[in-house]
Amino acid sequence: MGTILRSLGLLLLVSYGTFAYNKDIYQVKFPNEHEEQGNLLPKIKQDAAVARDPYKVNGNGTIWAVLVAGSNGYYNYRHQADICHAYQILLRNGVAKEHIIVLMFDDVANSEENPTPGVIINRPNGPNVYAGVEIDYKGDDVKPDVFLKVLLGDEKSLRGVGTGRVLKSGPDDHVFINFADHGAPGLVAFPSEELHAQDLISTIKKMHLTKMYAKMVLYVEACEIFATTAANDVESSYACYMDDYRETYLGDVYSIKWMENSDQANLEQETLQKQFLIVRNETNTSHVMEFGDKSLRRLPVAQFLGESEPERKVRLPEVELNAVESSEVVREILERKLILSNSTEQKKNLRWKLKRFHKLRKLVKTEMKEIVSKVTKGLETEMKVLEHTRMPITNWDCYEQTAKYYSRECFSIAKNPYVTRQLYLLANMCERGWGADAIQQAMSSTCNHSSLQGIN
Repeated sequence: MGTILRSLGLLLLVSYGTFAYNKDIYQVKFPNEHEEQGNLLPKIKQDAAVARDPYKVNGNGTIWAVLVAGSNGYYNYRHQADICHAYQILLRNGVAKEHIIVLMFDDVANSEENPTPGVIINRPNGPNVYAGVEIDYKGDDVKPDVFLKVLLGDEKSLRGVGTGRVLKSGPDDHVFINFADHGAPGLVAFPSEELHAQDLISTIKKMHLTKMYAKMVLYVEACEIFATTAANDVESSYACYMDDYRETYLGDVYSIKWMENSDQANLEQETLQKQFLIVRNETNTSHVMEFGDKSLRRLPVAQFLGESEPERKVRLPEVELNAVESSEVVREILERKLILSNSTEQKKNLRWKLKRFHKLRKLVKTEMKEIVSKVTKGLETEMKVLEHTRMPITNWDCYEQTAKYYSRECFSIAKNPYVTRQLYLLANMCERGWGADAIQQAMSSTCNHSSLQGIN
C-alpha cells in the first residue's frame, strides 16, 4: 500500500495528525496559531475576481478545488467561515468559479443566533467571506458518499442532488481539497455520518487510475486525526478569534494561518514547503510535523491556490488569538456567556447547559470504560495499557468495523463530537488483539443511548 500511495502524486497537509493512514503520503501538521485581521482581502469584488483569466498550471492544466465544511450548528461557525475564506482566496487568485465545488450545511449565515444575518467573518472586524459563495451541496446533501462521488466525477449518481457539479479534472490539472470539521483516529465527521480513511484512500486511488489529476493537495482541519508516523499524533486542533458579539469562535488556527499567509504572500514565489515553515514558525499551541513523500513541497503554492496579485496584498493588523482546543469550544462559549450575562434567567439556563455538558461527557467516558472492562474481563493491567497509550492503527478492518458499530449502537460520532476523544480505545483494543466480535458484543450489552445528540 505504501508504494502505491507514494506514486499517487498526492500532498496532504493536515492539522494535528493526518486523515490518511499511510506514512508514504506527504503529510504536514500545521498546528495552530495566532492573530490578526483587520481588513482581510480587499473587499471581495465578485465581478472583478471572476473577470480574471483562469490560472493555468504548466501551460495546459487548470486548478480544480473541492471545499468541505463537514459540520453544522452555530457553535461550529468557524468551519463554514474557514471554507468561505478559502473560496474567496481561490476566486481572487484566478481559479474559475466553475472549478470550485463547495459542500457546506449553510446553517450559520442566516441562523437565528447570528446577529449579522447573511454575514460570516473569519477574523475580528473582517469582511463578509460568505458574500458570493456558491454552495453546490448543502443541508442533508453534505455527506461522505456525495463528497466521494464529487471527487470521482460521478455526475450520473448525483443527478438531482444539489447542483450536481463534480470534478471534471484531467491528467494535466491540479486538484486542491480543503476539509474543515471534527475528526478522530482514521475518520472525519460530516453532519450525520463519518468518512473513514480507507474509503478516502480507495477513492483517491481510483482518481489516480482514471487520471483525474497531475498533482493533488489536501488541507485538512480536524481535531485528533490519527497519524501513524507522527511523533505526536494525539494533539487537538485549535479554534481561535473568540467574538463576544457573535458569541462564537470565528476560525481555526491552522486554517487561519495558511489562509492569512496566502492573503499576503506572492504565491508564485512561495513554495508549499515555505508556507509550511512560515506557519510552523508562527505556531505555539502544538507541534508541527512533516513526513512522507516530500517531492511535491518544492511546487509553488500558486499551482493549487492560483496566482495572487501584488496590488491586492492584504495588511493584517495583529489581534488577539484567543486559541482554545476544539474539543473545549462549547464549554468556553458557555462559560464566557455566563461571565458576561446580566440576566438572572439567562445565567440559570447557562448553568443548566454547563451541568448537562459535563454530565453527558461523563456518560460517554463511563460507558466506554465499561466496554473496555467487559472486553478485557476486568484485567486491571490490560485496562491501564489501553487507557494510557495511543497505539498506531494497523488493524484497520477491526477498527473501522467497531467504530461504525459504536456510532450506530452507542453514540453517533458525527452528531456527538466529544465521542471522537474516546475512539482511540477502540483502536487500542483492536491492536491488542481483541477481536471486533468481542468488542461489539461488549458494546451491545452496554450501550442504550444511541438517540442522544449534541454531546460536545
